[in-house]
Amino acid sequence: MENLSSLNPNRLESFIKKPASQFTKNDIIKFIEENNIKMLNFRYLAEDGKLKALNFVINNKEHLDSVLTTGERVDGSSLFSHIEAGSSDLYVLPRYKTAFINPFASSPTLDFLCSFYTNEGTPLDSSPENILKKAHSEFKKKTGYTFKAMGELEYYIICPKPETNLYPASDQHGYHEAAPYTKWEEFRLEAMELIAQAGGKIKYGHSEVGNFNSETEYFEQQEIEFVPVEAENAIDQLVVAKWIIRMLAQEYDATVSFAPKITVGKAGSGLHIHMMLEKDGHNIMVENDKLSDTAKKIIAGILDLSGALTAFGNTIPTSYLRLVPHQEAPTNICWGDRNRSVLVRVPLGWIGVSSMIKDANPQDDLKIKHFDSKQTVELRSGDGSADLYNYLAGIIVAAQHGLEMPNALELADKLYMNVNIFDDEHKDKLAKLEQLPSSCFESAECLEEKREFFEKNNIFPSNLINSYINMLKSYDDKDLSERLYGKNQELKILVDKYLHCK
Repeated sequence: MENLSSLNPNRLESFIKKPASQFTKNDIIKFIEENNIKMLNFRYLAEDGKLKALNFVINNKEHLDSVLTTGERVDGSSLFSHIEAGSSDLYVLPRYKTAFINPFASSPTLDFLCSFYTNEGTPLDSSPENILKKAHSEFKKKTGYTFKAMGELEYYIICPKPETNLYPASDQHGYHEAAPYTKWEEFRLEAMELIAQAGGKIKYGHSEVGNFNSETEYFEQQEIEFVPVEAENAIDQLVVAKWIIRMLAQEYDATVSFAPKITVGKAGSGLHIHMMLEKDGHNIMVENDKLSDTAKKIIAGILDLSGALTAFGNTIPTSYLRLVPHQEAPTNICWGDRNRSVLVRVPLGWIGVSSMIKDANPQDDLKIKHFDSKQTVELRSGDGSADLYNYLAGIIVAAQHGLEMPNALELADKLYMNVNIFDDEHKDKLAKLEQLPSSCFESAECLEEKREFFEKNNIFPSNLINSYINMLKSYDDKDLSERLYGKNQELKILVDKYLHCK
């Protein structure tokens, strides 16, 4: 089995000799006893999107068994604004499959991601991890497909401007740059190693387009991309990865930001989500060496609800400083193949190109393999302010909506673009396309209009949708870009305010 391979960096899987999805309480206790673990951390995301912690010293085996079985109480009203203080106690229970050794703890420590439960012992209806679980369960039940996803985690490293720079990189030309022209490659490599040890399934890492200097600081953009895994695991690994990157940056005495915009005129950071459907281990996105009708239907559903999805994926005013034309960020609702000016992109998927490896390595008697199982579609609007569990839950709701839409294929055909829509010669096509929201306020209006789709089957509770609408409207950012045009100091204050989003 792959998870039992000596190449597996996940330290718990290597020790327990099981994939993480099969970890039991006894497995965890055995690991703790034989690896001299002294402490436990329970971790969970609250409304602000930041990873919280509850720390335990292991007193004895009975205490350990109790903590792992019954969890602990927390104050829900301090974690979620929609929970009343008069009845606020919640339970947090560890999900054993998420266990990882804390690489930053001074004493050997095991961390878990947790789920929230009510006083009746039922999953908290509005908790982020439960909303995603509900969305995926409903999707599986109605379609028979497993929804797999992965994120592209983009971020900036910010540090004091070096006094001397023997190998300066060209401004905004950092894409796949390597040392010595990139200054933070070693940081990214160390982060990738730690994330993999904690269970993250990484595809690759690289430097991104953005790099620039201010008068006093140096900015460098990087990306770590994961492989598609089941929806719940896809978000778990992003949550842990963001925490590891921030913790490591603190050790390097540098600042990390996942914010959608660092400054105007420079590349922003997105959170592109790739997705695919599987049934019986087969990728449903491909049929007869072409993108399948099923894939086109889920694209149609996502496009139809794309404005509302920004309420979960673009949650702060600076999100909409990134979603502007000519910045490789989408502004119009359309899709296309290998086209970076569209909202949903179909990237290269290794379809019909299985002989490449023999051409590159003619000396090797290689057997031809087909890799169309790697085909995904990519939603490009989200950014680092996304409420991760709710965002992917919303995407799954939209995908199911597409599979249930009678006119899904017609809509997909109508919104397909195989040209750069921002070229002057294609301005007639651009004029016919609907636009994504240009502010949090407009995003809230889109969610209000489409809320029935998200509330269906009680995936998103209505009070949570109300909370999103009220929060997004409270920014009062309608026409913000126009109001701040040319006001560089006010723009800087706004960017700095949201530098450490979720």
